[in-house]
Amino acid sequence: MQKSLYDQSTLTWSPQGRLYQVEYATEAVNQGNLLIGVRSKTHVVLVGFKTAPNEKLSYFPEKLFKVSNHIGIGICGLTPDGRLLYQYMKNQCLNYNYTFNSDFPIEKLVNQIAEKSQLKTQRGENKRPYGVGLLIAGFDRTGPRLFRTCPTANYYEYYCVAMGSRCQGANSFLENNLEKLNNMNKDELIKFALLATKNAEDVKIDGNNVDVIVVGKDETTKLLTVDEINNYLNGMDDKMDLS
Repeated sequence: MQKSLYDQSTLTWSPQGRLYQVEYATEAVNQGNLLIGVRSKTHVVLVGFKTAPNEKLSYFPEKLFKVSNHIGIGICGLTPDGRLLYQYMKNQCLNYNYTFNSDFPIEKLVNQIAEKSQLKTQRGENKRPYGVGLLIAGFDRTGPRLFRTCPTANYYEYYCVAMGSRCQGANSFLENNLEKLNNMNKDELIKFALLATKNAEDVKIDGNNVDVIVVGKDETTKLLTVDEINNYLNGMDDKMDLS
């Protein structure tokens, strides 16, 4: 039977038990620009590699966003879907803070994103799954947190992870240095995440084609400026001491 008979709705299962619409959304994430998250015992850092959708354009779509003072996110996949979820998360955090005068629990917010993603596979209504995966970095009373969400509605918590195109090389680099992450300070963690990005991408990276966001102890979520990113890159050896 032709695949096209089963990929017109998220409610239509193929004879092999597959939801093609969900698989298409997952592939959109796999084809997205590289996104890396790393976590120490005090901070979480996200680095997003960005490219213009057309070589004639000078604008690079944003990859990382500040949701609240204790949460930052990175998007991988379809940017419009990522912005929609970003606005939802931002509104949820604002409403919770206004009502309870405290920060929105990070894992509860991640669970809400997963529930929104799952609704796309339970109702027809001519809607498709979100074609975006998120890395959610935050800091709460338990310490730094790093979550990944998927179009399938699954979510996972990580010490470090890379997603998007070229993520295999980055994940190998992260796995090989996993035991060194926990004791890194903020500056070392930023340099480590940038080094992982340099090892995965075959182009020169600088403050114009990467975004960096930092969440940590005793400080609010911060997006680094172009100059700050370039300062870290200029002071970083390609063979950074990871011993």
